[in-house]
Amino acid sequence: MPTAEEDRASRELARCVAHLLRHAPHHVVAALIDRLDAPVPKYLCRDQWLPAAAVTLLLRHGTDADRHYIARNPHVVGRPLPGLPGPALYAARRPSPELLHAVGPGPFTTGELTTLLRRHARRPRTALILLRMPHDLDPGELLREHARAPLPPGAVEALLLAGGLPRRACLALLDARGGRTYGRHWYRPAVRAVRMGLLTCDELVAHVAPAAHTLLLGHLPVTRGLRWNLPEQAEMQSAVHRALRRPLGEDPRLWAELPRRAAGFPGTLPELAAALAAGVPAAPGAVRHDPALARAVRHLAPETAPLEPAGAWERELALVSLAVPMDTAAEDVRWVRDCLDRSLLTGADVVRHKVPACWALDEDQWLGDIGHPDRHDRPAAVLAARAEADRLFDAALGDDVEAWWRAARALPDFAGTLPELLARVTDGDSVSKRP
Repeated sequence: MPTAEEDRASRELARCVAHLLRHAPHHVVAALIDRLDAPVPKYLCRDQWLPAAAVTLLLRHGTDADRHYIARNPHVVGRPLPGLPGPALYAARRPSPELLHAVGPGPFTTGELTTLLRRHARRPRTALILLRMPHDLDPGELLREHARAPLPPGAVEALLLAGGLPRRACLALLDARGGRTYGRHWYRPAVRAVRMGLLTCDELVAHVAPAAHTLLLGHLPVTRGLRWNLPEQAEMQSAVHRALRRPLGEDPRLWAELPRRAAGFPGTLPELAAALAAGVPAAPGAVRHDPALARAVRHLAPETAPLEPAGAWERELALVSLAVPMDTAAEDVRWVRDCLDRSLLTGADVVRHKVPACWALDEDQWLGDIGHPDRHDRPAAVLAARAEADRLFDAALGDDVEAWWRAARALPDFAGTLPELLARVTDGDSVSKRP
């Protein structure tokens, strides 16, 4: 039986691993989870805010104990069960007489079901009712029909929820390159796939088409309905950055060309990034301006000429204060929030300069514990902090699982800043770029 000190160390390691999992590619996430010794996985699955990718991979590859703890984790928001209307909500609903009169009682062949989904399933509710009726669904024929003319988003969402399709077929359903670039609720299938623990954000970036959809998912405005919560938005932003950062680098010409090419590009975002980096010329008529895409890329692109921060000596004082915690945590939170409000600090500054590093990665330590991950009232600071941490981790650790593991083991007891931790882990110079 572990001692109290060993138990404390396991809990601290679980907390720090949960912070690192937010910023790692999903294959690194899986490798880090595999390296954890008991009882760390229990504390990780039971007590921590887990990113969507970690939940998905634990549901897919974890043990029965992992799934048991995840299903009872109050911090796993919207997962593993779907968040907004799901099959269970409509299980007791009978098809309306009007629908029965229009479609008949079944059973339906794959072709007949596909036709009905196109005709009646603009909303997932009707599609879920159709999928409950007797039918024979052949995934291969369904995907051929979808490739010829993409199904409506409501039908795709229902098939992800209740179609019982293999993961490869689910990924293929997110490829809508043969249809309209935009449409009402086009984003719902992608959000649903992540929310129900079916796919990771990295898998979305690799398979969603056209590329314009992926860029818009990286900066999806917050409105009512099924949208990203704040941690999911940050995670999707990280996945899009990973796909773009290496091929495009910080070349402003490539980033300026990205939204114009994406508006008419039929393939995935990695294919578009590779074509831009290789200098492949655009097809005739494939370059056009789209204001929504331009806004999304401006949000995602690296800052080539950041604005001069307000208050020279006040800013310097604010940066120094990040390394000297206040007497109480509440006082520390009030000071950081005040500096954010006065534009003396940004979320990126907090990640680079706050000590210890594990506090810099935990927004609750500098914005206050709100008890729910989507209710931070400074979402811009959270997204900026996550993006800066992504950049630092990618520059220092990349895809090196061993380096990520050393960082996870060192993080609980490290007293310095995150750039200092990464410099020590990699035995190189600091990757900090203090302004």
